[in-house]
Amino acid sequence: MTTTSALILALLFAQSPGPAAESDLAAGLKALDANQPAAAEPLLRKAVAASPSDIQAEFNLALVLGMQGKDAEAVAVYRKALELKPALYEADLNLGIILLRDKQPGDALPPLKEASETKPGEYRSQVFYAQALYDTGDFAQAEQHFRTASGINAKAAAASLGIARSLLKQAKPAESAPYFRAAASLDPAYKNALLELGSEYDKTGQNDQAIAIYREFPQNDAATKRLTALLLETNNALAAIPNLEAEVKRAPSTNNRMALIDAYRQTSQKDKALEQLRLAAAADAGNFDLRMAYGRTLRDQRQFPAAAREFQAAATLRPDSVPALNELAGVLILADQYDDGLAALDRVRALGKEIPGDLYLRAITLDKLHRNKPALEAYQQFLAAAGGEFPDDEFRARQRARIIEHELGK
Repeated sequence: MTTTSALILALLFAQSPGPAAESDLAAGLKALDANQPAAAEPLLRKAVAASPSDIQAEFNLALVLGMQGKDAEAVAVYRKALELKPALYEADLNLGIILLRDKQPGDALPPLKEASETKPGEYRSQVFYAQALYDTGDFAQAEQHFRTASGINAKAAAASLGIARSLLKQAKPAESAPYFRAAASLDPAYKNALLELGSEYDKTGQNDQAIAIYREFPQNDAATKRLTALLLETNNALAAIPNLEAEVKRAPSTNNRMALIDAYRQTSQKDKALEQLRLAAAADAGNFDLRMAYGRTLRDQRQFPAAAREFQAAATLRPDSVPALNELAGVLILADQYDDGLAALDRVRALGKEIPGDLYLRAITLDKLHRNKPALEAYQQFLAAAGGEFPDDEFRARQRARIIEHELGK
């Protein structure tokens, strides 16, 4: 409410207070007109005390209290003003606005409804009543009053945004979209509200629509992260890579690097994935899972000595890790470091965690070393443990066992 409105009230409701009250009211209105509510307040309080039924004094005291954020007092004085002058548009409107500001939309509804009915062609009464309806969950009625407000002032971005949000709450995202965009067009400050529509599309599985909106906010970290996640979820890793690379550049954490590594893998960019793993492992050397992942990638690219270093590092971090020891044994043997590979298998045996695959790997390694007797024992142990689960390996094991038995003269 402006000071001009207060002066109009003074003209409309002129009464005949005593000289002292008249002087205080006039001085208070003068201070209010100069936008000095703190100076106006004591003068208007005196005017009210001198003439409790003076609507000018009551209304303008409520006004200056509200201007200073003294909302509880302002509400009480506005209510008193409305007792003196029921359906006073300015009092209803201001009272409703303060109650909305104080998150009391249910209490704001009656005065704002009355204001909207008193002056149905006024934008402010319609838009604030619509907001109260929205805040109390009556989204269909809110939509209608926001539409009325927009009809009164087609350039009002707040009304367009209110229509958009009301439609969205009624599960009508497609219908809401043009109103979100209209609000942003009328006032660029409202552009971020489009993210509400993007979030709704996201929650309801309309990924293409959500992606399209998130793309409009490259400077918004949360939108960019969600865009990247959606691109990955929809098997569009290639499109996600630029965002992931930018995020790694901004914050080269292990999690960020791993997300980029996954995207590189999905797009068959193996060298780039390996380089990111190298950097991640160097930066987070105590991360067991990371050392294992780096080792396995090196192994898959047949870089066995380098892979062995990573698996050895992982086994050092967790000496009782059977997966780390098994991987270490495997790459050492592939690198023709047979004795070191057997030593790793011995560590698994010492833990009591041997599986048939360990026995078979031990057997073929001993076989390559021409250690016939222990090789034969290992083949036999493997065959006893396998139980038909590894038919190809079991076939080869039987063949080699017979040959070794023959060589041993059995």
